[in-house]
Amino acid sequence: MSTITPQAVNVGIVGGGLMGREIAAAIQRWPALIDHPVRPVLTGVADINPAALDWFDQIPTVTTKVTDYRELLADPEIDVVYIAVRHDLHQQMYIDTLRAGKDLLAEKPFGIDAAAADAILAAVDETGRFVRVSSEMPFFPGAQAAIDFVRGGGVGRVIEVSSAFLHSSDYDLAKPVNWKRQSQYCGEAGVMNDLGLHAWHVPLRLGWAPARLYAVLQDLIPERPGASGAMVVCDTIENATVTATVQAEAGGVIYEFPLVVETKRIDPGQKNTWRLRISGLDGVVEFSTAEPKTLRVLQRPGFPGAPAGSEQVWQHVQAGSQSIWPTVTGGIFEFGFSDAILQMWAAFLAERAGSLGDRFGCVTPQEAWLTHRLYDAALTSQREQRVVAPVLT
Repeated sequence: MSTITPQAVNVGIVGGGLMGREIAAAIQRWPALIDHPVRPVLTGVADINPAALDWFDQIPTVTTKVTDYRELLADPEIDVVYIAVRHDLHQQMYIDTLRAGKDLLAEKPFGIDAAAADAILAAVDETGRFVRVSSEMPFFPGAQAAIDFVRGGGVGRVIEVSSAFLHSSDYDLAKPVNWKRQSQYCGEAGVMNDLGLHAWHVPLRLGWAPARLYAVLQDLIPERPGASGAMVVCDTIENATVTATVQAEAGGVIYEFPLVVETKRIDPGQKNTWRLRISGLDGVVEFSTAEPKTLRVLQRPGFPGAPAGSEQVWQHVQAGSQSIWPTVTGGIFEFGFSDAILQMWAAFLAERAGSLGDRFGCVTPQEAWLTHRLYDAALTSQREQRVVAPVLT
């Protein structure tokens, strides 16, 4: 029997679409977490579309449903706000939320561009509110095991790293245009704005900010059908491959290694895949959500008939269900996207309460701000066809 009395935290959601409903469902699953110090209660939802609010009628704790997010921010009972809206709306809504005295779990990319990220970060500093940014994929148990392996020295001196978030949602050329396919709403960075933070989260958390980079950015589909059936300009980047150089230190020696980060909306064969591979002089670790139970580790152990270090041995480890916060789910069972959302929220609210400890945390505002500098460098690299040193300060 737990002796912990969880602190109640009232949550409001702005944006009742796909991710808003996913977050609402995760909060209803909160009792699956063991001895978490916080108990979130979803009390309010805002969406400009009244029909989108109807789904939340099935959640008894939701007592506020409004079409103007500012009414939700005016509710003194709400402590934390999650916002999932178009990128061009981030700056105003995030700043309004902070100045209303609310803490915030923001959706990526933390503003439509670097200028917006600057303004939001200034508001974070000005208000002192607790802010983190959504990136749930690294909370898969296999991803966490890979991170722990690297932090524990399992790969030794790094040789190279690749990190990617890949899907094929735009592979259907007849798919109607929407805001993510128009730069005025999604941003000039296109797919990097939409998916990039997922792929940069772990490298940046491990301290691997690039010294320089070269980008190949692809605008593959020039137009898509609009609501009337007529073709509409689709001017966003669908695929981005960034090859970067990272400076690191080992044994007092500064060295460099390549980091390749891919974010793609058109990658044939991928449904929705996050993957990470880190290789070093002592070993290799890799994980992909395409095989969510399997962590692959390469080491060079000694065994009968072979001297230590003379052979390479791949181990396939079954990752199970446990991530950063323990749950009632049996350790042998499978883990999925909804579980990653739950773990991300567990990390967010635990860190807000000062109880995260050394567990892996959500993206910080500074890390999200940094990605915009990387996207700007990638855009410059593509435009000028050259290697660019990102401005990281």
